Amino acid sequence: MAHHLRTSRVIKLLILCLLATVVVVIVLAIQPVIQETSCQCTTNRNTHTGFESGKGHQLAIIVPFRDRFEQLQEFVPHIHQFLNAQKIRHVIYVINQVDKYRFNRGSLINIGFLQSREESDYIAMHDVDLLPMNPDLSYSFPRNGPFHVAAPNLHPKYHYDDFVGGILLVANDHFQMLNGMSNKFWGWGREDDEFYRRIIDAKLTVTRPTGITTGENGTFKHVHDEKIISRDMIQTVEQKKNAKRDRKTGLDTMNYTVVSKNNLHIEGAECIVVNVRLHCDTKSTPWCELPYSVKQLIKLHKLQPEEQKTWLQQRLNNVERVIMARRAADEKPSATQRSDR
Repeated sequence: MAHHLRTSRVIKLLILCLLATVVVVIVLAIQPVIQETSCQCTTNRNTHTGFESGKGHQLAIIVPFRDRFEQLQEFVPHIHQFLNAQKIRHVIYVINQVDKYRFNRGSLINIGFLQSREESDYIAMHDVDLLPMNPDLSYSFPRNGPFHVAAPNLHPKYHYDDFVGGILLVANDHFQMLNGMSNKFWGWGREDDEFYRRIIDAKLTVTRPTGITTGENGTFKHVHDEKIISRDMIQTVEQKKNAKRDRKTGLDTMNYTVVSKNNLHIEGAECIVVNVRLHCDTKSTPWCELPYSVKQLIKLHKLQPEEQKTWLQQRLNNVERVIMARRAADEKPSATQRSDR
C-alpha cells in the first residue's frame, strides 16, 4: 500500500513538472521577436572606464552621414585610436540619412544629440572626412563653452573668423540651451554659420586650440575628393532668403523616424549606426526637394563627356518631335474650315 502511494506521488509530480514545462514553452513562444533592424544597442561599447583625463565625462562623436562608406571605414578606427591615446571615454554615433530629401547636417546632429544624451555629457559635431592628425588637439570636456577643434587657422580649407564647422565640441547643457541646430538648411553649407549666431546670442564664447604649430597643412587629413563625391551646393531663391538667424526650429521641432539602429565594427572599432528618415514641411522649407529641372542638371553633371552628349541629344530629339507635332497640328484644317469648304 505504501509503495502504491509513493508511486502515485511520483506520477503526480512528473505530471506537474510536465505541465510547468508546457506553460513556460507557451509563454516564450508568444513573446515578440526583436528584428535585427531594431537591435537594442548596448551603451558604453566604445567607452573606457578608469581613464584619468576623462574625469567622469563621456564624449559622443556625432557624424552626420550619407553615402560616404569609404570615408567611414577610415574615420571610425582612426578617431577611436586617437581618443584612446587621450584617454577620452567615447561612443561614436553615425546618423545616416536614408530618406529622399536633400542632406540636412543640422537635423542629423540634433538627432545624434537626442540619441546620445542619456549616456554622454558632451558631443563632437564631427565631419566624417576630417581626421585629426596632431596628438595635441584636445577632445576634453569643453567646460567653458564650445571648443572649436578645427580652428580657421588649422582647417585645410576654411579660414574665415566665424567658422565653427568641421569639428566642434559642445557640452550637452549648452547644446540644449541653444536649442540645437537649425533644421532649415537642406543641402550643403551655412548651418554652421547659423549655429555660430546662436552661440553669440547666448553670450557663450568659442575657444580654439593654442600652441598648435602644424598649421593648415599638417593638423588634419581632409579625406574628400570632389570628383568622386560631389556636394549639393544648390541654393534656391527661397533658400537664400531664409539663410538668416533661425529662431523657429531646433531640437524642439525635430520631426524624424528612426528606421533602424545597429552596431558596426570596423577594424576592431565600434560605432552605432542610426538610420533615420527626416520629415520635411514643404510649405516652410520647400527647398528640401530640388526642382525636377535642377535634378536633371545634376544628373548631367555626373555623367562622362560622351554620356553628356548622348543625354543632350536625346532631349533635343524630344524637343524636335514636340515642335514637329505642334506644326502638324497647326497645319491640319479645323472642323470649321472643312465645313466652309
